[in-house]
Amino acid sequence: MKSSRLVSILLLLQTRGRMTAAQLAEELEVSVRTVYRDVEALGAAGVPLYGDAGHAGGYRLLDGYRTRLTGLTADEAEALFLAGVPGPAAQLGLGPVLAAAQLKVRAALPAELRAHADRISGRFHLDAPGWYTDAGADDVPYLPAVADAVWNNRILHIAYRRWREPTDVERRVEPYGLVLKAGRWYVVAAPGPRTFRVDQILGITACDEVFTRPDGFDLAAHWAAYQRGFHERLHQDRREAVVRLAPGVTLARATPLDGPAEDDDRTVVRVPIESVEHAHGAFLRLGADIEVLEPPELRERIARTVTELAARYGAPPVHGGD
Repeated sequence: MKSSRLVSILLLLQTRGRMTAAQLAEELEVSVRTVYRDVEALGAAGVPLYGDAGHAGGYRLLDGYRTRLTGLTADEAEALFLAGVPGPAAQLGLGPVLAAAQLKVRAALPAELRAHADRISGRFHLDAPGWYTDAGADDVPYLPAVADAVWNNRILHIAYRRWREPTDVERRVEPYGLVLKAGRWYVVAAPGPRTFRVDQILGITACDEVFTRPDGFDLAAHWAAYQRGFHERLHQDRREAVVRLAPGVTLARATPLDGPAEDDDRTVVRVPIESVEHAHGAFLRLGADIEVLEPPELRERIARTVTELAARYGAPPVHGGD
């Protein structure tokens, strides 16, 4: 829409300074002729927009002119306030900054759009973490240090816990960027680059040594490719478990197995698993609604955990103090 494009021109010039008609056309994906018409329309509306001729010329706003965002549509205002997730911002130490920014934007909105923003804030809440997890800052104590290293291109020496043996290792990494996925923070870092879970970092030794970030590195594109590769490897190397499920309980990608019906209406299914470690935690959440039949190492691992829990909860609790 033309009105949206006019606002885009204003915001581009406000944030970037002088821009040529060709640069504006490329940014807005329109013709240079369209940019000329839009600039004339802005000038006719009283916007102090000036054009300088010559090699270093271009369009610019009069020094000190600032738009008050009155060109925002209702949908844009709603999306803006829906996009802020206070939990991750707080973990990064940016909670007060996010709140202040939203307050300033809200104050700049006209009354009608302010009502739209307040309405969506009161009706929708983004809760990134999954169930049964506490996404507080205590879970990722080294996140601010990692974020600072990402921002300043500083090398980190980390102590890291992984699920393969040896579990505790030390790594020298060049952190390129942070990703929040389902409430869990990951850092993408060279060499590789490889992906590390921030909550599995046991310690950090910062240093003054800096690295050069590769030109053209796209964090979003790398993460998308990493996820595709992860799922492909999971499909190629995946293992399977055979489990017995209580009535009404289902598992994603489970395949029922043919055989005699269970007396208690339980069903036996085959389900792909990422690893014994991952399946151990996932299946324990289902409690008595699931029984692992295969593989033996998974069944033994769960049996060992259940035995330890039974011993712990079978004895009376011991309280400290007098």
